Amino acid sequence: MSETRRFMTTAAGTVVADNQNSMTAGPRGPVLMQDHHLMEKMAHFNRERIPERVVHAKGAGAYGTFKVTGDISKYTRAKLFSRIGNSCELFARFSTVAGELGSADTARDPRGFAVKFYTEEGNWDMVGNNTPIFFIRDPLKFSDFIHSQKRDPRTGMRDNTMQWDFWSLSPESLHQVTWLFGDRGIPATLRNMDGFSSHTYSLWNDEGERYWVKWHFKTVQGIKNLTAEDAARIAGEDLDHHRRDLFTAIENGDFPQWRVMIQVMPEHEAETYPLNPFDLTKVWPHADYPLIEVGLMELNRNPENYFAEVEQSAFEPGNAPAGMGPSPDKMLQARLLSYPDAHRYRIGVNYAALDVNKPRCPVHHYHRDGQTRFDGNFGRSPNYQPNSFDGPVDDPAMREPPLRISGDAARYDHRVGNDDYTQAGNLYRLMSAEERGRLVANLAGALTPVPRFIQVRQINHFYRADPEYGTRVASALGIDIQTLVGRAA
Repeated sequence: MSETRRFMTTAAGTVVADNQNSMTAGPRGPVLMQDHHLMEKMAHFNRERIPERVVHAKGAGAYGTFKVTGDISKYTRAKLFSRIGNSCELFARFSTVAGELGSADTARDPRGFAVKFYTEEGNWDMVGNNTPIFFIRDPLKFSDFIHSQKRDPRTGMRDNTMQWDFWSLSPESLHQVTWLFGDRGIPATLRNMDGFSSHTYSLWNDEGERYWVKWHFKTVQGIKNLTAEDAARIAGEDLDHHRRDLFTAIENGDFPQWRVMIQVMPEHEAETYPLNPFDLTKVWPHADYPLIEVGLMELNRNPENYFAEVEQSAFEPGNAPAGMGPSPDKMLQARLLSYPDAHRYRIGVNYAALDVNKPRCPVHHYHRDGQTRFDGNFGRSPNYQPNSFDGPVDDPAMREPPLRISGDAARYDHRVGNDDYTQAGNLYRLMSAEERGRLVANLAGALTPVPRFIQVRQINHFYRADPEYGTRVASALGIDIQTLVGRAA
């Protein structure tokens, strides 16, 4: 490495003081809009590729229905959940994260799990993954993470060294890495995987009481996974294995279903709970917050045109009817901006009016003009508010209860005071002996072409999560764990 240090700058040449931590109101957030560096990174990242999605480029989608089977009306005023038996139409899209449009469906990669519920009060978009956690907790690192998973700027090829260099320097990724390289890292089909909001969201009721929630979608078909060997074989036979399986199942009347559940934490408990409930790298133990039944999701209709309905589908976590909302989760706060910003760039400013995205309820707003305006553009009605010509007005009754925040605006080190090892170790210890063996083999295979100093750095993380975990990976790579332990001591 060169002895001369070059300091990172913004595009305007201003030196960046901290590229690891977003500016938040207090250590737990929320993120501040005045964080110019964060906004610049995210806006530039959204515009790096055209026309396919930067992430989640390859996917499969289908229409279906959601029916409420459990009473959660005490937590939310949303009409959808006002009584058992309510239902709505939905559109779901599943996707890989890192691969391009032509990539293999069976790659070891998290799967996007996005659902658009067309409720009578407007669209509710649940934008999640098939994992309950993620690799990072601060959005300032998101574009860096994705770059490390994409292609080497010199060779144009995927590079294990890039991936493990980032992960080994980001210990908060260990929980997700352990999940990804375990058995659930490659689902057998899209029908045989769970979905999670991953983020913490909120519900609020007519009394103004707020609850923090995590959403879970439990596959009725049961969890089924592929070994690394089977995944490689299938990739050589059918790049579209998952897409084909979902389409064929629905076409044959074999409609996949998921039981929808939530974990609920009263707002006041978040202040004293031992874990930061808004940390995307952590799960809430079910012993503390058990699953509560909400409803049943079924996919039962294939799209008629892939481009119009799947490729142009656009999900954004800010879409939620009254009674539902976001949380101070830093990653979620940034996604509230990033997702619609990416859609405006990729599809056009009027993306929300496309058939697959438009609500199934009346729409009244003052958005006008823009590229691909394909309707009447609201005719002669006024395009400003307030006005004297019966234009739509805001409704104070829909106001969300105030969120109390405190703290000095600064870039807080998100790793200070955070335990990045216990939950990863717990996940390892939950695995059977056979599952641990496959995890170690998968990790060793991915780490083999990586430089030794990065291997050593990553093994130290495994060891801190569980000594057996680190020892077995080290042994598989031909590294003497006692030497590493002695060096660390």
